[in-house]
Amino acid sequence: MQHRMGPGDLLDARGWLAETGYATAEVRRYDRAAIKAHPLRTKEWDYYAVLNQDVGLCLTVADNDYLGVLAVHWLDFRAARAIQGGVLTPFPMGRMGLPQSADAGDIVQHHERLSMAFRHEPGGRRLTVDFPDFARGRGLKGEIRLDQPPMDRMVVATPFPGAPKAFYYNQKINCMPATGEVVIGGETHVFEPASAFGVLDWGRGVWTWDNTWYWGSASGVVDGRSFGFNIGHGFGDTSAATENMVFVDGKAHKLDAVTFHLPKDTFDGAPWRFSSNDGRFEMTFAPIIDRAADSSVLGLVRSTQHQVFGRFSGHVVPDDGTRLAVTDLLGFAEEVANRW
Repeated sequence: MQHRMGPGDLLDARGWLAETGYATAEVRRYDRAAIKAHPLRTKEWDYYAVLNQDVGLCLTVADNDYLGVLAVHWLDFRAARAIQGGVLTPFPMGRMGLPQSADAGDIVQHHERLSMAFRHEPGGRRLTVDFPDFARGRGLKGEIRLDQPPMDRMVVATPFPGAPKAFYYNQKINCMPATGEVVIGGETHVFEPASAFGVLDWGRGVWTWDNTWYWGSASGVVDGRSFGFNIGHGFGDTSAATENMVFVDGKAHKLDAVTFHLPKDTFDGAPWRFSSNDGRFEMTFAPIIDRAADSSVLGLVRSTQHQVFGRFSGHVVPDDGTRLAVTDLLGFAEEVANRW
């Protein structure tokens, strides 16, 4: 069953989800003040990944109540190398001011080591970052414009079993053409809209303590058409709707369940495989970089992440029943286990 949500507030007076399901636009209004759960359970983040065929930049601003995160990841697909850095702040408790909508409100964060901003502007978004001591002093500075023409997105509101005040409200905006440059260690890397694309992962919710999720995403051009997809599971109870969607020329095509077939005992040493229960999504995935991280805070919370970047090949079947062949489409797939 795939239930499509209508407009309204995200949470009711009890702090429970007013409706669960999916949408292709921001139909439900998120209000942090409506949350009724323990204050340390709220998690909010904006994550951008901007990739071209050679390099990629990933930027994160997250307010997890007990821990604030500013993170920068630089990816070199030619050298199969990832460099990461960032800043942690204790107990922001909402003071980072993350917007309550993915369509309005800017994020501007200044720290003595790192400055980062995500700003809205007509027809798109602008990302800026300045991190002088990134990569052991090589430094990273960049500005990228993401065009956002009228197009569908993935929106899902999911509950967690046995925790009525817990929920996940998520939006993924794929296929945003990127223009700009990033300078790292004095070397300039250019992003051009014909070959560089960004995705936004906008997450707001109240999470349970122990969970593992799987997410995959890609954006690019297939047969001369704008093409991308979002697949995943593990984000709560998806019986009302999954977050699996394919995007062709800005139009969303809803999928049901997609299974992640991970290689045994490795994340980047063998191909992954993905299959849908209706045969509409069949992909293999050749890894290039495993952006791995295993972090803990005072032994009380822990996040183990394997975000693997690589290339997808296979086929999808949109709603019109045609078959689109996909070859070496750059994207990523991940397994993340959190105790938070």
